[in-house]
Amino acid sequence: MIRPKYELYSLYSHGVSGGWGALSCSCYCILFYKFRSLRMLPIDPTKKISFSRIVCDGDLVIVYERHDNMKAVKVCQDSVLQNRFGVFKHSDWIGKPFGSKVFSNKGGFIYLLAPTPELWTLVLSHRTQILYIADISFVVMYLEIVPGCLVLESGTGSGSLTTSLARAVAPTGHVYTFDFHEQRAASAREDFEKTEVCNLVTVGVRDIQGEGFPEEFSGLADSVFLDLPQPWLAIPSAAKMLKPDGALCSFSPCIEQVQRTCDTLISKFTVLIRSLMGLVHVSSASLLDIRTFEVLLRTYEVQEVRMNCSQGDGGNLGSLIRKRRRHSGKGNNVQDNLSSPTVMARPCSEAKGHTGYLTFARLKCLS
Repeated sequence: MIRPKYELYSLYSHGVSGGWGALSCSCYCILFYKFRSLRMLPIDPTKKISFSRIVCDGDLVIVYERHDNMKAVKVCQDSVLQNRFGVFKHSDWIGKPFGSKVFSNKGGFIYLLAPTPELWTLVLSHRTQILYIADISFVVMYLEIVPGCLVLESGTGSGSLTTSLARAVAPTGHVYTFDFHEQRAASAREDFEKTEVCNLVTVGVRDIQGEGFPEEFSGLADSVFLDLPQPWLAIPSAAKMLKPDGALCSFSPCIEQVQRTCDTLISKFTVLIRSLMGLVHVSSASLLDIRTFEVLLRTYEVQEVRMNCSQGDGGNLGSLIRKRRRHSGKGNNVQDNLSSPTVMARPCSEAKGHTGYLTFARLKCLS
C-alpha cells in the first residue's frame, strides 16, 4: 500500500460576470487525502474499475520516483528501467497490483501507478502549452460534463484536457476534438490509444477558426470548448452546435482576447441564436450567462513536525504553551508537550501563477 500523501490546496477564483459589470472573488481550501492507485474509467468491460487490477504485459504505468519525478512507461516482459535507484526488471512488475512498491537490484524502490488523467497531465509530452488540474477540474464542473454528454473541443494540442473530458463522458458519451496541425493530431491519437480512451475520443484535422465545426454536430453538443488564438472567430459556429441550455467555454491567456470574445458573445452569438430559434426580439440577458474566471492554485505541504521553544519558529508556540500550563497548574508536562508532534501546513516554494482566463456562456432555455 502506498503511504498516503496529504496535500492542502487553496483555489482562488476571480470571476467577472454580466459583461464586466460585477467582480467577485472567492477562496476555497481543499484537503486531499490521496492514495495514488486509482485508474481511469476503463472502456474494456473485462477491465473493471478496481484497486486490485494487476499490471499486465503491454500496460502503460506511471513510474513514481518522487512527487516531482514521474514518467510513463510501457511494460514489456524483457525490458528494464534504469535510474539512480538501480535496475528494475519489467518482468517483476507483471502480476502486481497498481500502486505496488517494487525494488531494484540495489534495494531502491519506485511505485507503479495507474495512468489516471491527473497523472497523465503531469507526464505527457508537451506539444503545446497545456491545461493543468486546477483549470481542468473547473472546466469539467462548470460545463456540467457527465456520462453520456457529447463534447466538442477545438485545439487538441497535447491532449491534457481531452483525456479528462473522456473520463467525464464515459462510458456512453463521446468527445470530438479538432486540431489544424495534422502531426499533432496524429500524436494525440497515439496518446489516447496508450491511455485507453480511444473509444471515447475522435480526433479530427480541421481549422475551426476558418471552417467552423462540422455541420453534422449542429444542435447536438452538450458542451463546446475552445482553446484558440482567436476564439471569437469560432463562436458563431459553436452557437449552432449547442443544444438549448448547452454551455461554451473559451480558454485564453490574455485579457484582450477575453474582452473581444465577450463582445462577440454579446453581439453575434445572440443574433445567431435568435435566428436559429425563430425569435424576433429577445434581450441578450435572457439568452446568455457570460462569466470569466481566473483560477489560481496554491499548494501547501502538510507535514508532521516536532516543536520546541529553542527553535526560532517555535519560540512563540513554546511561550504560549508555558503560559497556559502555568495558569492551569500542569507545568510539569510542558516539556513533553513541546516535543510532541504538530501538524503544520506550509506553502510550496514554487507557486504556479496565471495560466489563463476561462470564459463561459450558456444558452438559456426559453419557455
